[in-house]
Amino acid sequence: MLGIIGAMDEEVAKLKEQMEDVQVETRGAMDFYQGTMRGCPVVVVRSGIGKVNAAVCTQILADCYGVDRIINTGIAGSLNAKIDIGDIVLSTDTLEHDMDAVTFGYPLGQVPRMEVLAFEADEELRVTAKKVCERVLPELKVFEGRVVSGDQFVSDQDKKNWLVEHFAGLCTEMEGAAIGHTAYLNGIPFLVIRAISDKADDSAVMDYPAFEAKAIEHSVTLLLALCEELKEKESR
Repeated sequence: MLGIIGAMDEEVAKLKEQMEDVQVETRGAMDFYQGTMRGCPVVVVRSGIGKVNAAVCTQILADCYGVDRIINTGIAGSLNAKIDIGDIVLSTDTLEHDMDAVTFGYPLGQVPRMEVLAFEADEELRVTAKKVCERVLPELKVFEGRVVSGDQFVSDQDKKNWLVEHFAGLCTEMEGAAIGHTAYLNGIPFLVIRAISDKADDSAVMDYPAFEAKAIEHSVTLLLALCEELKEKESR
């Protein structure tokens, strides 16, 4: 069973339209849509925005639905000049940029008393997603790298520079690292897929509304094709 998490209604509404044999359950004030998508068994859910919502959602998927893979889909701000609005970022790992326990000797971003700084995404999912994206969205560039998350919408050039300097992330958003953190604790393979909606700088407030819909469209196209590919791989 594949769990698919989006933070906002806009990010999951079009996915739900593509589902069959749907059953809906409400847990933790979130609606979990269980069924199939392009033949692949899935649970699609809107987590809500921010790290706590994302972590709670991921844990429910683990406890109540027994998912064996999790994909977080949605939009993000670019932290790299080579990554344009509309392009796709696939996570190699995720990190919480607003975690700061430096006073106790931990590097920025590391959760105290955890063995890892960042949470590694599943390589097989990432390789498959890249292949599918290059096939169904050939006009876009696909990047693989670190996704950094925090409970803030980054729209300031100084903050963007700080994120690049300290974490070398490719994009920033508000949920992926919490999903990666929770998936890591449960031993569930995960991947964060982000379509770029803005540049995470002083232009972000203007760019985000204009490009949000197109970025979500790209994410949906990729997810539908990825479900088909995963179903085919399992049947071989």
